[in-house]
Amino acid sequence: MITISDTASDKIKEMLDAEGTPDMFLRIGVKEGGCSGFSYGMGFDDEHHDGDNELELKGLKVVVDGDSVKYLHGLVIDFKESAMGGGFTIENPNASATCGCGSSFRTAADAGKPAAAGEC
Repeated sequence: MITISDTASDKIKEMLDAEGTPDMFLRIGVKEGGCSGFSYGMGFDDEHHDGDNELELKGLKVVVDGDSVKYLHGLVIDFKESAMGGGFTIENPNASATCGCGSSFRTAADAGKPAAAGEC
């Protein structure tokens, strides 16, 4: 369902270790908003919710809420270093359009609810 590159996995593990909370996991989701209709959410959590889907990817515990699963099938998460630092990149085969900031998308079947002009 979701692929995390070795580089991204290493970075996430490093960040989780820095949190110092042993029960934390990576939560990935989608919510309405962003300039294209949907935006990605990715962060650390330690609480499960009804409908969550739990995955084990490269030694990482990853949780996706049930509503987001249909938008994230085939998702690829990577981490790229650049002269300006580094950051996570997301490739989503379900996205029919994305915005310039790369954190917002829509699918052919669902346009979501774009945020107000200028919000990405």
